[in-house]
Amino acid sequence: MKHSRQSLRALRVVDPPNIFGGIPGLEARWEDYREFFRRIEFPAKAVLLREGEIPSKVFSVEKGCLRTAIDRNGKAITTQFFFENDVVASIESFRSGRPSQISILSVEPSIVVVLQKRGFEALLRDFPDMKDMLLELLFRRFEAYARLFASYLTLTPRQRYLALMKSDPRIIERVPQHYVASYLGITPVSLSRIRKRIRSRST
Repeated sequence: MKHSRQSLRALRVVDPPNIFGGIPGLEARWEDYREFFRRIEFPAKAVLLREGEIPSKVFSVEKGCLRTAIDRNGKAITTQFFFENDVVASIESFRSGRPSQISILSVEPSIVVVLQKRGFEALLRDFPDMKDMLLELLFRRFEAYARLFASYLTLTPRQRYLALMKSDPRIIERVPQHYVASYLGITPVSLSRIRKRIRSRST
């Protein structure tokens, strides 16, 4: 994947990010943990985590869109998209300290709240309810992968696209077509033909 780490702009973190603000007791003790959070503005196509690196951060999307991808023979295959208020991390590798099997990249200019591993471990120690959030991340990841894998086996490319339009229209509206095609397991040319047929039948 030929993505470079571009210049970033750090912004002030004022309040607990939405996803972490729901942890009972955190808001009252926010000043004790603020130092672990950074709010960063990423340009499109920025690399937040590269496959093979040891992950040390959890990312919460304040504004924009991120994606996860795996590299196969130099070709990035998109596996998931993340929008506002979503949390993304290579969570299995983050917890185990093993190299990440995925890359995390920005799809569009994005503002992301970054939580360092040291802060995550402090929150996990001091707020046991964080474990529920961690489990939820794992379950969401598994569910998304299982649904995508099942669609490869049971649906035609056109059916996969229509199902995606229904389940998450944000992907269709905001994500470049070549990333959508990668996610659906088809070529951009095939996706263009599918979209053209759908438009022609709706007119």
